[in-house]
Amino acid sequence: MIRKLNSKDHEAVMALISSKPAENLFIIGDIEAYGYDSDIQDIWGQFQNDQLVAVLLRYDQNYIPYCESTYDVQGFADIINQNPNRVEISGLKHLIEPLHPLIHRSVRRYSETYYAKCTKLSYEIDEERFQHTHYLLPSSYQENIEMLKSIPEFAQGTFSVQGRERAEQYKTGRTYTVRDQHGVMVASASTTAENSQSAMIVGVGTKPGYEKRGYATLCMEKLCSELLGEGKSLCLFYDNPAAGSIYKRLGFVDISMWTMVRYEAQ
Repeated sequence: MIRKLNSKDHEAVMALISSKPAENLFIIGDIEAYGYDSDIQDIWGQFQNDQLVAVLLRYDQNYIPYCESTYDVQGFADIINQNPNRVEISGLKHLIEPLHPLIHRSVRRYSETYYAKCTKLSYEIDEERFQHTHYLLPSSYQENIEMLKSIPEFAQGTFSVQGRERAEQYKTGRTYTVRDQHGVMVASASTTAENSQSAMIVGVGTKPGYEKRGYATLCMEKLCSELLGEGKSLCLFYDNPAAGSIYKRLGFVDISMWTMVRYEAQ
């Protein structure tokens, strides 16, 4: 049986998804932020013998399924197909693969990226190194955005001062930076989608001309140490194996591939 969930189901929902906070970063964050009665999102649950075994979350036009074993793929597809607008499904590859063919509309974009998590750093860090890292303050938001956009892979990024302000206001993200001896901001690393249990690492980059000096790694060490110290699991996407090797030295391990499929309207 599949039905819409409400606040009375919250304990069962969290029991299902909290055992894997990195895998369920987006679902946990959206539930904490918007609950069960917001116009911007809906949550459905599949029950077997009165036990919740799978959930499907809609945030705006994006749908994310989760279960620990198998789920009613056709049932979740029927829910998504009722939405006549452009939609997107995303999630762990093994959950999206059987769902994708049942969404009856043209595909706009199909992508897969590596999805990794970290629950403990793989080596001890001398905290004296952190004296060279700085928490990003509002006075430096624009400088940080300009630095990131100078990096080719981030040139088309959607960074904005308003986004930085929202992250600070709602405590959904933070950024650490490093400056060189002349005060030039040369690297940064950020989080997004922070919730009570997990956070996603994003925007790890070094200003062109300052690569391979350990600046971005230092930002990552500070960010990861702080978040892990708060009891949060960390996760990140990457599509470059070279970048993946850097993250794995820190203690990240691959969870799965993360699949995202965007569809045209019906």
